[in-house]
Amino acid sequence: MKCFILIDLKTGNLTHQDIGQMDMYVRLFDDRIRQGNDNPTIGLILCSQKDKTIVHYSILKGSEQLFASEYRLYLPSEEELKSELDRERAMLLETRRGDNT
Repeated sequence: MKCFILIDLKTGNLTHQDIGQMDMYVRLFDDRIRQGNDNPTIGLILCSQKDKTIVHYSILKGSEQLFASEYRLYLPSEEELKSELDRERAMLLETRRGDNT
């Protein structure tokens, strides 16, 4: 996958302005820098908190190029990582079971 990734690190809550700004950056980058053999540019917003309503009703919902994700200000413990992996694995299995019905 040959593409550029633009990353914006936000120390506060995710806002609709942040999403619009990243959308502008991605479009500008694609217009001025991306070459014909490059895949579309991906915009990634890392923020300390994201509001699910803002994500749901923003351009993120319809765009395959923009993503928002929360980050932590500390490293999780081994137990927290294992718990999160187990939770994600269970969700994936649940989704796969639902697809097979």
